[in-house]
Amino acid sequence: MCNLYSLNKGQDAIRRAFGITDDQTGNLPPLPGIFPNQMAPVVRQRGEGRELSMMRWGFPPPPKIGTQPVTNVRNVASPYWRPWLKPEYRCLVPVSAFSEYADTKPKKTPVWFALSDERPLFAFAGIWRPWTGIRGPKREEPVEEEHLLYSFLTTEANGVVGPVHPKAMPVLLTTEDEWSTWLEAPTEEALRLQRPLPDEMMKVVARGARKDEG
Repeated sequence: MCNLYSLNKGQDAIRRAFGITDDQTGNLPPLPGIFPNQMAPVVRQRGEGRELSMMRWGFPPPPKIGTQPVTNVRNVASPYWRPWLKPEYRCLVPVSAFSEYADTKPKKTPVWFALSDERPLFAFAGIWRPWTGIRGPKREEPVEEEHLLYSFLTTEANGVVGPVHPKAMPVLLTTEDEWSTWLEAPTEEALRLQRPLPDEMMKVVARGARKDEG
């Protein structure tokens, strides 16, 4: 599953692309390598506008499924995920490229995918939730805190991702119509977007590094 992505576009470009009316992120630097449990920007519908805010990547796992944060979701019929698929808990996760690991020896190789070599912005179909617990940087005396957490949907791999990672790929949303549908439409309609992006709409843009500097 995708556990690494990048967001290399400037803050103004992100605001313009996603029609942001309220930016809560402060001074947002380029993020060439975003890993699970890190903070990253997420777009939410807030009233008549869209808010860009920082959240931490990874939902708490379902009961009896270990302790690691759940970074992506495939089974949207599960009772654990259904409450967070309502419009008020859907979000867009801005992305310029994402990585899957090729099963090479002696170690796996990161392979980066984007819409083109120019890395135009797109979004993962995300969900978010509030949660109180211990997350984030390790501390000598950890304390429970209120967190905003996000994850995103996956689907079957297309012909570009499949040779590297045949099990799944993120749900990629590339147009304003898709972004609006995901943020605002009834759940059944929004979930029609859980499908692989057509092969001709994306490509491999880099290999070997754990950050995408493109």
